[in-house]
Order: sequence, then structure tokens, then C-alpha cells
Amino acid sequence: MILNADGSKPIYVQIAEWLEAEILNGNFVKDQKVHSQYQLAEIFNINPATAAKGLNILVDENVLYKKRGLGMFVNQGAKEIILRKRKDHTLKKLVMELVEEAARLHVDEEELVNMIRSLGKGDQR
Repeated sequence: MILNADGSKPIYVQIAEWLEAEILNGNFVKDQKVHSQYQLAEIFNINPATAAKGLNILVDENVLYKKRGLGMFVNQGAKEIILRKRKDHTLKKLVMELVEEAARLHVDEEELVNMIRSLGKGDQR
């Protein structure tokens, strides 16, 4: 992953999201140690304090837990926490934007639902 320093998301948020994606993809599992702030700093060529801020977001959300002197580890239920958060926040935001754009384009609910269903079936028209 390449971080977007010019993007609208702070780098520490991008670090947290990258770790979430790694957990969702099964690259880190329950009770497995994740990269330290110094390893993340080296991987992404960022300040260790920025990496630590990203890790601490996930600690605050109970995705990771700290073992003093040993590092950060994936918490039990981390995957479910991430899925719920992304569904409740990210997906809802995208749906709201989609509904608002559909209204601007005078696309009614039935047409929008049909578009979504057809794309779900692989029709990319």
C-alpha cells in the first residue's frame, strides 16, 4: 500500500485503515502481534509518532490490545468490530451520497434499486 500524503485523510488514519484491511484479509489473526510503530514507520517511511497514532486508534476501538513490553496484538472479535464499523459508517456514507446523487439526477428509488441489483449480478453497463 502506498500512503496518500496529499489526500484528505490523515496518514495515521490511513495506517489504521491499512491494518484493518490486513485483519479483514486474514493477514493478522486473533492474538497475533502486529507491526510496531517503528516497523510501520520504516515500511511507510513516516514518523514513528504518526504510526503510533494509527495503532492507538485501533486500541481505542478494541481492535488491538497492548501487552506491556511486547507490543500490540489483534483482539478477539477484531474482524467483527471492523466489519460493523465499516458497515455502520463507511457504507452508510456511500449510500447517502448515492441516494443524494440519484435524487439530483431524477433517478427514482425503483430505478436505483434495479441498477444496484444488476451490478450485483455482474452487469457492468
